[in-house]
Amino acid sequence: MRPLVEIFPIIGWLQNYHRQTLVSDLMAGVIVAIMLIPQAMAYALLAGLPAEYGLYASILPLFLYSLLGSSRSLAVGPVAIASLMVSTAISQVAVQGSEDYLNAAINLSLLVGMILLFLRSLRLGSIVNFISHSVLSGFTSAAAIVIAISQIKHVLGLELPRTETINQSLSGIFAHLNETNITTFILAIIAFALLWYCKNKLCCQLLRLQLPDWFAQPICKAGPMFAVLFGAIVVWKLNLAEAAAVDTVGMIPQGLPHLQGIHIDLKLWQQLFTPALLIALIGFLESVSVGTALASKRQERIDPNKELIALGVANLGSAFSGTYPVAGGFGRSMVNHSAGAQTTIASAISAILVAITVAFFTPLFYYLPKAVLGVIIIMAVIPLINFADFKACWRFNKADSLTLAATFFLVLFTGVEIGILSGIALSIALLLYRSSQPHIAIVGRVGESEHFRNVDRHEVATEDHTLALRVDESLYFANTRFVETFILEQCAEHNTINHVVLICTAVNFIDASALETLEQLIVNLRDKGITLHLSEVKGPVMDQLSSTHFFDLLGEGQIFFTTDQAMRHLANA
Repeated sequence: MRPLVEIFPIIGWLQNYHRQTLVSDLMAGVIVAIMLIPQAMAYALLAGLPAEYGLYASILPLFLYSLLGSSRSLAVGPVAIASLMVSTAISQVAVQGSEDYLNAAINLSLLVGMILLFLRSLRLGSIVNFISHSVLSGFTSAAAIVIAISQIKHVLGLELPRTETINQSLSGIFAHLNETNITTFILAIIAFALLWYCKNKLCCQLLRLQLPDWFAQPICKAGPMFAVLFGAIVVWKLNLAEAAAVDTVGMIPQGLPHLQGIHIDLKLWQQLFTPALLIALIGFLESVSVGTALASKRQERIDPNKELIALGVANLGSAFSGTYPVAGGFGRSMVNHSAGAQTTIASAISAILVAITVAFFTPLFYYLPKAVLGVIIIMAVIPLINFADFKACWRFNKADSLTLAATFFLVLFTGVEIGILSGIALSIALLLYRSSQPHIAIVGRVGESEHFRNVDRHEVATEDHTLALRVDESLYFANTRFVETFILEQCAEHNTINHVVLICTAVNFIDASALETLEQLIVNLRDKGITLHLSEVKGPVMDQLSSTHFFDLLGEGQIFFTTDQAMRHLANA
């Protein structure tokens, strides 16, 4: 049984499943489904696909995740940022609305799933650590703004071509502002007010009425569904689609999606690989971040490697359902958690409810205005815009704030893919720059103690004939010249120095280039009558050095267990 539990975490939860747990999961599943149905249709339109494909992406992928996921609360399905990235990627290889466009979306799902499973085969669940918080924050805020502005054309009832950058979107909107459909705009404003009221006022009023949770909770989270019903009913009753040219979703095919084969085109895969990799990484990072945050509230942990499997299989499910990539959504996951989800059975219940909707109730969405879906998207992404992060980064670390700002503006003005890739490249460049110029502290003894601290920060005593310094970084090809130059300059400035003690407390490894530089440093110092010593060398580094001729070249130099031992020995030498 244990191997099955490792593969299917749901089995372990079901072993202690009770009636009350089922009630909690049922309530959470219903609430998330009420929120998911209108959001899924809206996100499909954002991805450039018909509304039903968002519903298809909320059935099999969500059910598969419920079997394999390690997060009790993560709600998988279409998400705003992934939808924007899908639209950006596919529009470069196919015309929106064509069969090729849909085929590209399916192949993109397949690629994303395969990439995630490949990462799992290499046990690279920790790969999320390689995208810095500042890059992700800048990307998320900028993408949210791009998404919100892209929906203004629906809110105003304008027929505009798809654009990738904010300046293109705004110029198109201002150029056609006089063509605004007033009826559509009024519907959007009412929908916006309804969503705002449900989000900010309704819950408080229901709590004051002391209604039972099973009744109040679904109503609190049903703002998007109320907006959808309002829009569809008004357009139907007043015949606004014909009388006022209000753009609607139109006919949504009734019935469940069929599992289908995939037309594989290796040339298409080559074109889609980079965006597929970015969608996989961003989707996985968002999912793991949300899942970890929610799991910590239960004093639990999720397994990133299991999440790679679960999300990979979920995206394969998307591909075979004939739809586009999915990930864990922040807003829905928070709702799922706050609604009381105890296990992934809640996700399975949501998937079943969406399937029932697709099978029997899609004709109800015929008169649904696209403007209402646009408002739903705008309200969903506004919380993702976080300017407070920039202020916090600026106060704490100017370089991180530079990365955040660069990613933010590049995504806004050059596009999603170029922006995120440039942000990642900039963060790597800054990392290399920092490590290429490590902090080096000249240290002295604190009083009569065995402790040594930076001479620029503490009242310490130093030796005239011995230079003790600490390098706060591992030694490798990018920084060894800097360290060597620093030591030689200090020795040139202080001609009384006979010994140099290199304190290695922060040195975790030494590469071949650094070893060569150290060997050359020994020779250069020896020519000046100075002996190099090492102290506090870590075991793995000692093992590295022991396999070379370094100790033979060190000559009279010694390796001391502690800095105190080194300084006392050299003071008496």
